[in-house]
Amino acid sequence: MTYEKIRYDSAPDGVATITLDDPETRNALSNELLGELLDALRTARNDEDVRVVVLASSHEKVFSAGGNLAGFGGDTALIHKHLGASQFVDLFKLLGELGKPSIVKASGHVLAGSLGIALACDLIVASEDAGFGTPEINVGLFPFMIMALIYRNVPRKKTTEMLLLGERLTAAEAREAGIVNKVVPAAELDAAVDDWAVKLASKSPLVMRLGKDAIWRQMDMGLTDALDYLRSQLTIEFSTEDAIEGITAFFEKRDAVWKGR
Repeated sequence: MTYEKIRYDSAPDGVATITLDDPETRNALSNELLGELLDALRTARNDEDVRVVVLASSHEKVFSAGGNLAGFGGDTALIHKHLGASQFVDLFKLLGELGKPSIVKASGHVLAGSLGIALACDLIVASEDAGFGTPEINVGLFPFMIMALIYRNVPRKKTTEMLLLGERLTAAEAREAGIVNKVVPAAELDAAVDDWAVKLASKSPLVMRLGKDAIWRQMDMGLTDALDYLRSQLTIEFSTEDAIEGITAFFEKRDAVWKGR
């Protein structure tokens, strides 16, 4: 598929980078951009050589401004707007079921719907200049599509504050709220993301997939059900060659050689 709104690059070290690349709209989450992003993520999921996915932006100041307001307010039939919103659902599920870790490189502001995308990923590394927020209420909208993701990542009172006031958090405030994992100076952002991406890509791809799937599956289970499910996953993990190799390499004081089985 030829992309017009994003760029897709896969490196030999196992890191695939998907760059939002529609700067004229500040990477507005149009149906076209979301469709291309879904396709790129499926490509990364199905490529055995890809071990980790990085989401980035080509815009100097904005990761994404969020949903396409021109589309929301246009003459498109209501049913088509409803169906278009399903792309957000598909995207959040795909990131959860990707089987590979994902990192957001937040070099600029992460706003509205794009905050949902960022929270659906595993890790967020932000520049000190980045900001995070749900400004929809300021234009007479409410962030319904990303509400569930925010409440699953951010304490309830802080989430409610964000949704109702629509004010922007600094990167430092976002880290304190549990949205961001790491904040670094802008000049150090590339190196910080590369460091984590390479570390993640060096892990067993099979065990990483088992772990990622378990994170997604157990999230909303009751405690007893979650413990039973996770015990079964531990047993499956013990049956893999990579688990045996990892333990053997640890005692032999050498790097493990992963076979992915």
